[in-house]
Amino acid sequence: MIALVLAGFSATMYGISDFLGGIFSKSVSPWRVAAVGQTSSTLVTAVMAAGMSLAGSGGSATGADFLWAMFAGLGSGIGAAFLYRGLARAKMNVVAPISAVGCALLPVAVGFGLGDRPGLLAVVGIIVAFPAIWLVAQTTDNDPSHSGGVLDGVFAGIGFGLMLAALAQVDPDAGMWPVVSMYVVSALSVAVIALILGHGLMPRNRTELRPLLLGLVGAPAALAFYYATHYGLLSIVSVITSLYPAVTVILAAIILRERVNRTQGIGLAMAVVAVVFVAW
Repeated sequence: MIALVLAGFSATMYGISDFLGGIFSKSVSPWRVAAVGQTSSTLVTAVMAAGMSLAGSGGSATGADFLWAMFAGLGSGIGAAFLYRGLARAKMNVVAPISAVGCALLPVAVGFGLGDRPGLLAVVGIIVAFPAIWLVAQTTDNDPSHSGGVLDGVFAGIGFGLMLAALAQVDPDAGMWPVVSMYVVSALSVAVIALILGHGLMPRNRTELRPLLLGLVGAPAALAFYYATHYGLLSIVSVITSLYPAVTVILAAIILRERVNRTQGIGLAMAVVAVVFVAW
């Protein structure tokens, strides 16, 4: 149950992060949102790790822990870069469902490959979660979108899936410094990809600094997932975390008064069923 609570918290924080990122992207370049957000998460985790070290609980990370964390950072950077590029040039109903399902699929496969053997109800919950993730991320926006959005969604899903699968391999006693290194690599990856594609990253005014808030929710989301994998199976923790689009949709309905369409409603109901089955 500790793993389930932490995974649920991670999903909530990631959902809030996506909600805020979507709002910021309406007035700020998506590339700047990604770069500033990842940098902010780096600073937040560094402050938290320093505080834990001063308190005498900094952990004992090995070279292998930092290597896995850097792999996770590479995945995080790739995921963020292609997700925001996809959202910038295509419609959300093309990019978001593909990236969200991919985010869950890879770590679930890795979990089963490493020996995860959840109970029957949990397996049913995992199976139900995949269509739930897809449906809840759908929108009714039928405007034409570029076919490149599909490929961006695939790359984003692979990136985020790699992040979750690799971060889960960091030793429970490693502490938070590997997570800091993950975000350092993530921010650098976003910067390199953006520069290769010819996009500027430096904020030009105060408005473009608003994505700094993303670190306050993105960093706790990653940390919650990191610790959840210490208490539960990767295959279960990752699929619960990947239900984050449900939180984004609910926030949009409450705060922005956006209507939850029938498809999303079915997806939300299936997400509840998935969580209940896993928890049972």
